[in-house]
Parts: sequence; C-alpha cells; structure tokens
Amino acid sequence: MGIAGSIVDQDFFQDYFGMRTASIDMTELIRRIDEEIFDKAEYEKALKWVKANCIEEENINPKEKQAGRKQKNKDWETVVKMTIIIRDLMIGNPKLKSLGFEEESNGYNAIISGFQGQRHWTDHFPNGDFSEAILNSSFDWNGIREAFVVATENDSLNAVSMLFGHLLTDTAQIFSDVRTFWSAESVKRVANYDLSGTAKNGIIHLINSGSTTLDGTGRQKDENGNSIMKPFWDISENDVNECLKATKWCPANLEYFRGGGYSSQFLTTGEMPVTMSRINMIKGLGPVLQIAEGYTVDLPLEVHNILDRRTDPTWPTTWFVPVLNGKGPFKEVYSVMANWGANHGAISYGHIGDQLITLASMLRIPVNMHNVPDERIFRPSAWSMFGTNNLEAADYLACKNYGPLYG
Repeated sequence: MGIAGSIVDQDFFQDYFGMRTASIDMTELIRRIDEEIFDKAEYEKALKWVKANCIEEENINPKEKQAGRKQKNKDWETVVKMTIIIRDLMIGNPKLKSLGFEEESNGYNAIISGFQGQRHWTDHFPNGDFSEAILNSSFDWNGIREAFVVATENDSLNAVSMLFGHLLTDTAQIFSDVRTFWSAESVKRVANYDLSGTAKNGIIHLINSGSTTLDGTGRQKDENGNSIMKPFWDISENDVNECLKATKWCPANLEYFRGGGYSSQFLTTGEMPVTMSRINMIKGLGPVLQIAEGYTVDLPLEVHNILDRRTDPTWPTTWFVPVLNGKGPFKEVYSVMANWGANHGAISYGHIGDQLITLASMLRIPVNMHNVPDERIFRPSAWSMFGTNNLEAADYLACKNYGPLYG
C-alpha cells in the first residue's frame, strides 16, 4: 500500500532491539489452508465458538453485491483458519509435528507480527480483521490467555509501539487509525451536542478496519464498575462475555476489501486513562517516538452514530482526547493529530508516557513530542551532560552520541 511502516527495516530491528525478522509471503497461508496444515480438532472447536459468540451485524454493501449465506459461512471458515495459522507461524504448534509437519510445528518464535493484507490478499481473499482482532485480544476459543501483538497492514513501526505498551502494562493493545478531529463546534453543528468535561476542546476519532483488541470495548470493569483493561490473569469469564457481547461482526466493506471477510464493530465505553504512542522512521535521523497521554471519551450512542457515519460505521471506534498542557502540539487537540507522524497509533491502557520515555532512552530512541509532566520523567543521568535547559534537544543529542543499543 506504500505505507512506510509496512516496509520492515531489518537493520532497525537488529540494531535497536537485538531482534531478527522473518518475511513470510502471504501465499504461505494459502498453502497451509489448501494442504490443511493446522489442527483440525482445534479448527472445529474454534468454528463452533465463533458461531456461538460472534454476532453478525450491519452489511453496508449494495444489496446486489452482498454475499449469500453460503459465501458468508465460507468466509468464516477461512478467517478462522487464518487465525490459527498466523498464531502457529508466530509461536509454533506441537500438534503439527504429530500430523507430519515437523518444520511447520516450530514456528518463528515471534514476539510481534504483522499481516500485510491490503491489497494483494484482500482483493481476492477474506481480510485479516478477524484474525488480527482475536489474536490481539486476551481470549479466544481456548480461553483467557496473553494477548498477541499483530499489526494491521504489517505496520512494523506500530507493532513495536504496541509491543512497548504490552510489555510495560501486560495488557492488550488498541491498534487504531488516527482518523478525524472533531471540534466542539463541529459536533454541535452536526449532532447538536455540546462536548463537555475532558472532551470540551474537541475529540479524535480512533478507528481501524476491525483489528482492534476486543479488550478495548471498555467492558472489563474494576471493583467500582469503572471501565479498565486488565492483565490477562485478572480477566474473568464475565469480562470475556461482556467484551464479546459488545462486539458485532460486519461483512467487510467491499469498497476496501473486494475479497470479503468480517470487521469487528464496537464503541469503547467509559473514560479510561490511555497513552497513544508511535515510532516513526525519519530519513537521515532514524527512529523517533511520540507520546500522547489522554482519556477515552464516552459519547451518547446517538451522537456517536451520527459522527461515525462520516467514516466507516462497520469498524470499531474509540473516542480519544489528549491531555493539554499549553505547550507545543499540546496547546490544542487538533495540533496533536496534526503533528502525529502517521495515520496509525498504538493505544495502551494507563498513563505510561514516563515509562515509555525511560525505555526509549535505554534504547537510544529520542522522543519528539510528549505531554508527560517533568516531575514524572526519568532518563539516565548522563543525559544532563547534553544540556539541562532544552531537554528535548538533549535527548536527541544523547541518543545520537550513544547510538542504538545493539548497533
């Protein structure tokens, strides 16, 4: 698609993280589907779970182009197989060895992955939305488990950002497009609704084609009934059921995905503290990290529906507002979006900007924008030797001087 983050920079992963990368052609999924290189017993279990828990919803495609029940069932079968196969590629599956596929049983020992999808795959085959959403969630047909990190459109830079958030919080990560800014005036004009509270200065529409973790529905609750996102070991069966009930599955928008498939649809509820981050790769400079702490926003459903119809209503939505501090891009909500380096962001539960800044300094990745108060920031003491007045410039100089940790 020409997305820079989808062009995996192997030197970047090796030099900054000590990680090796593997590029797998998407035809490997076709091979494993056609040759049945997956656990058939698990597949039947998964398909039964999907039929019981994944509710089909609105089909926005023209009636003459809508698939019939037979094709829809076939799409479900394909996306379930894709999910199992992508997981097996990441971590392996000993069951495959007993089926005569010893090499395939090993997997790639992958801590993160991405699926290119558009458009080479999705013009002909069902999209990867279901697979990405379920793998990014803390549960599936096998029960509650640690979430995987799988990036839409193989956006490797967002995948790394998601990995940071996952390792720092032990929670599933939201992958979203940073899609639209809605000012208070625009919301009033279009939906006759007055934004207030944390949303009074406007909101950002975070939305993607269905790959967002189901943990991001906001239906997991603490003891006081507040929306949170939990580490997988704290998630209850009731949490899982509520997340599944809040999620509908829409036949894919054929304007985007000619090959069909299903996209998740939900609205994040509750005002949760979250941190949006993104690594960008700048020619001549290298990687830089940007951070925006903020909150999810609760909108009345009728207001959300009006605004949501301005983009694709078959996708999951999280309304987000960054914390403003009157400095740089954080003087107003729009300028945060305007200074975002790409249309993708990784959103993690909690305000973890200070932890991301410390981690970035350890990895020698400078931070080009953040809204973390100075008293929460910790970098190595050597950073002060590069300046104590302009800390952003000092961070750039120190990272350049010391170079990537594994380079």
